[in-house]
Amino acid sequence: MPYISVFDVLGPNMIGPSSSHTAGAASIACLARKMISGRIKKVEFILYGSFAKTYRGHGTDRALLGGIMGFATDDKRIPDSFSIARQRGLLFSFAVNERETEVHPNTVDIVMTNELGRRMTIRGESLGGGKIRITRINNVEVDFTGEYSTVIVIHRDKPGVVAHITRCLSDENVNIAFMKLFREEKGKLAYSIVESDGQLTEHVSGEIKKNKYVQDVMLVNLQGGTDGSRL
Repeated sequence: MPYISVFDVLGPNMIGPSSSHTAGAASIACLARKMISGRIKKVEFILYGSFAKTYRGHGTDRALLGGIMGFATDDKRIPDSFSIARQRGLLFSFAVNERETEVHPNTVDIVMTNELGRRMTIRGESLGGGKIRITRINNVEVDFTGEYSTVIVIHRDKPGVVAHITRCLSDENVNIAFMKLFREEKGKLAYSIVESDGQLTEHVSGEIKKNKYVQDVMLVNLQGGTDGSRL
């Protein structure tokens, strides 16, 4: 059996009522926000399963919107996230998908559009006790938790790219905790996701981008703040 700590039982510091439906939702959205550059102008939340059935009563909608604005799970502004979003000029909407049933019951797709018109879709699952998992970036299936600082490299699936990524991290003395490669199919778009124990810097991102097959690099640091940057 997996190890369960007392903190998993008690749940995270949060604005209630539910660690799955509010804290988990806020964490998913907050993590998604760090994965797109610039200011988010528009966001759509597509809800599945239990999220779809109870999102209004459990405050999942307010938690998701608060998270996309960078609010932590215990931020007292979460109950007022609708009015705060409107004040900030953030366009938002919620939709329910009852057709797709082969998903985790607490699943949300977050469709973000930034000020430059770039669009990104993140799928997240709330696993209970405030724990989450990201399972899709755009159309590529992935798997990471956000419990570590993470570098996400979007690149062509070509020989030598993964070695280049690990060399850049090694040169910066970054200790790799986990590394996974996800791809659409052989030779096409791939996502290399590296979770590390320490903070990641823009210098690492710049070095990784020097490879001609690398399209984008996203840095998600655990202690990176909530100003909308990907640090």
